[in-house]
Amino acid sequence: MSGRAILAATILATLAVLAATAAPASAHHVGAYVPRDNAVTTNFKQVKFSVQAKKYDVALRLFDEGPLRAEMRAQAATLPPGLEDGTRAALAAGDGPEVERSLMIFFAALARDLALEADHQLARPDATPETRVATGGKFLEAIWRYYNLVDFAVATRDNKASVAVRLAFDEAEAFVKPAAGGAAPADPAGMRVPLRRIAQALSTLIDASSTTPPSTTPRRNS
Repeated sequence: MSGRAILAATILATLAVLAATAAPASAHHVGAYVPRDNAVTTNFKQVKFSVQAKKYDVALRLFDEGPLRAEMRAQAATLPPGLEDGTRAALAAGDGPEVERSLMIFFAALARDLALEADHQLARPDATPETRVATGGKFLEAIWRYYNLVDFAVATRDNKASVAVRLAFDEAEAFVKPAAGGAAPADPAGMRVPLRRIAQALSTLIDASSTTPPSTTPRRNS
């Protein structure tokens, strides 16, 4: 099986889980929507809170034994080289900022890949507008589920990237929401443009963050 086929299979499996656990569509709004956790996001929060409490031995055990590291391995082909080993090394060294940077890159990469796959799915010529609405909504749920976890870390390092992702997400979301008066939403194929902007902003962030020396202190852009 090719790398793209493996990635697509993983994404479709993720979307199936999201469809079963998603919050009501009316609650979905950037800045207000709180997505429900899956195993990976739960493990992330466990590791994050342990790091914040400076319980690095606990954080390392949670990472070693949890689905977060397993997902890093599963997605290794689309991640910067050495991200898994670097995350573990940072945990072992008690380097909180480096752990945050590594996990930010990981979840930004998940969100980027979902945006790219959404663009691919919405381009299918056999998809009806109704199918595109359903597909687009599920992908947006998945993208926000992961990106929301690290938006603060993104904004701390590159506020312009954070703003770009949020604005593009809002624009994409408008294509799957009912129009005024309950009319059908605009052709959801139009959300491909903001989805590409999300992917581009996150790709740029990942590239820049992956080449930043670990000792560099994050600074917020104006």
